[in-house]
Amino acid sequence: MLHAFRLALVACSLASPLVAGPALQQTAASDAPKKEAEAGPAPVPLRFESEHTLELSGKSLPYVAVAETTVLDDEKGKAEAELFSIAYTLRGGGSERPITFAFNGGPGSSSVWLHMGLLGPKRVQVPSDGQAAGAPPYPIVDNPDSLLAVSDLVFVDPIGTGLSRVVNAGKNEDHWGVDEDAKSVARFIRRYLSTHDRWASPKYILGESYGGIRGPLLVRELQGGMASVALNGVILISPAMDMGLVDGQENDAAIATVVPTYAATAWYHHALAEQPKDLDAFLNEVCAWVKTEYVPALFLGRDLPEDRRAAIVKTLSRYTGLSAEYITRANLEVSTDRFRRELLRDRDLVVGRLDTRYTGTEPDSVGEYPSGDPMGSGIGGAYVAGFQDYLRNGLGVKVDREYVVVSRKAGESWKRPKEDSPAFQGYVDVVPELARGMADNPDLRVFVASGLYDIATTFFAAEHNVARSTMDRKRVMIHRYPAGHMMYVHQPTFVQLARDVREFVAPPKRATASGSGN
Repeated sequence: MLHAFRLALVACSLASPLVAGPALQQTAASDAPKKEAEAGPAPVPLRFESEHTLELSGKSLPYVAVAETTVLDDEKGKAEAELFSIAYTLRGGGSERPITFAFNGGPGSSSVWLHMGLLGPKRVQVPSDGQAAGAPPYPIVDNPDSLLAVSDLVFVDPIGTGLSRVVNAGKNEDHWGVDEDAKSVARFIRRYLSTHDRWASPKYILGESYGGIRGPLLVRELQGGMASVALNGVILISPAMDMGLVDGQENDAAIATVVPTYAATAWYHHALAEQPKDLDAFLNEVCAWVKTEYVPALFLGRDLPEDRRAAIVKTLSRYTGLSAEYITRANLEVSTDRFRRELLRDRDLVVGRLDTRYTGTEPDSVGEYPSGDPMGSGIGGAYVAGFQDYLRNGLGVKVDREYVVVSRKAGESWKRPKEDSPAFQGYVDVVPELARGMADNPDLRVFVASGLYDIATTFFAAEHNVARSTMDRKRVMIHRYPAGHMMYVHQPTFVQLARDVREFVAPPKRATASGSGN
């Protein structure tokens, strides 16, 4: 895995080395074949179709679920991969009904997390208050807040995840990379639109975590050139758009944009000397201070006057709950791992990475860095077990190979994009791609959702990415929610987020003309 991808983004959220903790980096035995498949006949596509009904606000919503593989051909027209998807289509909805293609991150994650956490007609129920889900069984319940109310859904498993794989002479390396992955998923979307007669539909892309990189790159791949697939909207959940701003990167921008998340976390755990009553007002104050005081101080470095340094230390201590002595010894820059370990040290606790509401313990109380992520071990098992059971018994998918929830091999093998000066490659940054897509398509809108307690892809980093770009701000909706990376595990946030996404996707009401016509 490249250095800039140390985060290994998922949730999903939880999916891979970028966002997932070690407890969630599960890999099926079939995930790492010793050699690529040999050339042979085209694979027989899988297809499992079933009919269901979902109760929404007192009315029944009949829909069809189709779990299937789509064969992708190489330039010579020979099958080289098959991509697995699960689609939910409203019966009788028509070809002009919106359709949303959804995927998680990793890289190397299947779409389990968004599927069973936020969007699908069924949800895995886990504790809402930052507590572990424990051992099975886990409740799987109807989701009356499903996006299916306003849009058909297609959950996409990139190659190497789910039941998606290379076939014949296909090679994983042709799909496992920043650019390669975007091209691969774009090919699938185009094929799906043709196979299922959905070209007339309003089209939305929804990605989480590393999906915040895949999403903007899909805008580039789909909307480029005369053969453009114009999109109506891009929805980014806990997005990683600029890898220079994700946790673990020790540059000034990353150090600065995580401070408001430190403040939110300290507020949540009552670790502040003075506990503000209004969290929103407090965080707005912290964000303003970071921009006007902290960033200039970091830029000055050793040239920072001692009186200003002392003032920065005092304020940073007041906002983060860390002692002035600790901040001084850290030279004003506290990494995310150190913060997670230090904040609640006096309670013998460490806070989570994907969701700092979660806490865990360590073998000793003197370590500098956490050994894992309490959130991953707390809820990962519930999602994996819940989905695997639903796949077989709810959707009737019976196959002789394992569904790969997270491919560790894919995440570790991910390739950087090719650049003009490979010896001086920097962080992956797709914000310009999204801005370019909005400039090319005046109707393309963007929805960005971030959790206050997500230390991996922070809310202030997302807001900064939009602020520094040339995106038309009138077409960008930015939301903060009092939850973590997988913000939908927090029930009040789930309800609000689901409502906000539905309102974003729902087609606007058009005014009808009136009058005599003269």
